[in-house]
Amino acid sequence: MATATRSLPRKRRGRHSPLPGLGLTLTVTILWLTILLLLPLVALVAKSVTLGPGHFVEAAFSRRAIASYELSFGAALVASAINAVFGLLVAWVLVRYRFPGRRLLGAVVDLPFALPTAVAGIALTAVYANSGWVGKPASAIGLQLAYNPIGVVIALTFIGLPFVVRTVEPVLADMGHGFEEAAATLGARRWTIFRRVILPEIFPALVTGFALAFARGVGEYGSVIFIAGNMPFKSEISPLLIVTKLEEYDYAGATAIATVLLVASLVLLLLINAWQGHELRRRSA
Repeated sequence: MATATRSLPRKRRGRHSPLPGLGLTLTVTILWLTILLLLPLVALVAKSVTLGPGHFVEAAFSRRAIASYELSFGAALVASAINAVFGLLVAWVLVRYRFPGRRLLGAVVDLPFALPTAVAGIALTAVYANSGWVGKPASAIGLQLAYNPIGVVIALTFIGLPFVVRTVEPVLADMGHGFEEAAATLGARRWTIFRRVILPEIFPALVTGFALAFARGVGEYGSVIFIAGNMPFKSEISPLLIVTKLEEYDYAGATAIATVLLVASLVLLLLINAWQGHELRRRSA
């Protein structure tokens, strides 16, 4: 009996999982991420280092480059803030209500993911240009929606909306109605319930969606160039300036500007991840 008991753990230890173990999966994961993501980024930084400090600063922080940073980051920030508000509203409607055409509306939200960026840019220009369906009546009252920074914000809002909706939607779905009903039974009003009960729960997801939309907006190119006007110091985004430098065979200048965008995006994502980790530790405590 004792022999049979002692042999049982050996059998259990001898069993093999049908899935690969940690060593193999971790090795493949690190190798794949290194080849696909890290090596190109390291190559970009290494190329910029070879420029020398003086040449790098001159190329990356020229007046034209700074103007393009201001537009790219500013327009991405405004568009992400707009998407944070309306993306939350869209996610709320898709999760909390049942109505005819709900699935179609959900598919429409994902449309910017599926559309080629050039197609999105042409479509937005056709709608918001001075001769378009929306641009024509807007221009009649003196509001030009295309070929200026407003057009950049419109394009970035279009491509950034799904990031907020799809990030907030599962959190809202997991919440259910229990928190709201409990607060309502205690006499809380609707705005108080949203501000004190719902918003704190979905806020981390909302910030994540905002950051993803912002990071995508900073590097967006195809959907913006058709509606931006592409005027230096006015409506020229940083990705377009990189392409312009490449067309002029100014590889050093293109590399310097690309490095600034890369570092800014990485810093933003690292800050968001650190904040999320802090929030998870605070909630678990």
